[in-house]
Amino acid sequence: MSLKVKKPGTIMDIATTDVVTLPPTSTIMAAAKAMKTYRFRRLPIADPGTRRLEGIITATDIVNFFGGGDKHRVITGRYSGNVLAAVNEEVREIMEKNVVSLSFTDDVEDGLRLMLEKGIGGCPIVDDEERVVGIVTERDYLLYLAEKCKLESVVSSYMTRSVITANPETTIEEAMRTMISKKIRRLPIIDDGLLIGWLNTPMIIRYFSGDAFKSLITGNIEEVLSQPVSVIFTSTSSGYVPPLTVSPDTTMSEVARKMLAKRVGCALVVSEGKLEGIVTERDMIRFLYKCELR
Repeated sequence: MSLKVKKPGTIMDIATTDVVTLPPTSTIMAAAKAMKTYRFRRLPIADPGTRRLEGIITATDIVNFFGGGDKHRVITGRYSGNVLAAVNEEVREIMEKNVVSLSFTDDVEDGLRLMLEKGIGGCPIVDDEERVVGIVTERDYLLYLAEKCKLESVVSSYMTRSVITANPETTIEEAMRTMISKKIRRLPIIDDGLLIGWLNTPMIIRYFSGDAFKSLITGNIEEVLSQPVSVIFTSTSSGYVPPLTVSPDTTMSEVARKMLAKRVGCALVVSEGKLEGIVTERDMIRFLYKCELR
């Protein structure tokens, strides 16, 4: 019997069941390229024979590895800065081993509560033998809730106003360290008071799995990290696309529709070229969930 119909109303009703997993012996570069190919921000790590869950690797983990946080020590300590060698290290070295997961019998609401409580963007789903049978993400919940809630509240009433930003001269290393330390996945770029672009974790991963390596001469990671973030905007491998922007008087329902249509995790609220705030998928599902409970 298909898990999709085993128990009506379970998390499997909204989950993705065709899950891409990697074995723990995959290289870090293989994980980065898989994320680039499939446009995923997280990949469960599972035993290749049994598919039992062993860990998870996220886009944030890879940004951390390339220079954003403590996992960068794999490059600087073990490989003396030689990123060309370090990316062939096994993914088990930087994956998260204590994985927050859901059972395929959990209901939709339990899954959402857990993700909001833990502040995570997605959860692997396992069966009774800890085998990966699905994955659910913030985007799945945004789609689920947006179809149920049609709300006319404007985004300016719910957006985050104190937005962490960078400028075009900020180095790639500084930008990544900011994203890791502040636990954010998007970084708007401001020049002379105006929004000119943004960075997100998938963009950085695509850059590091492509053009970043072409510019290396000695193979030392510092050659890449010391460059300004503006080089990512012009990189062909980063797949750069302008941010989704909305005006402060856009309704929350319209923001949700645009985010789903563009397949992006946030909208930047802009007025006359100036950044006023940001609203993310997590903000949207938290808001829509509260409205659904009323």
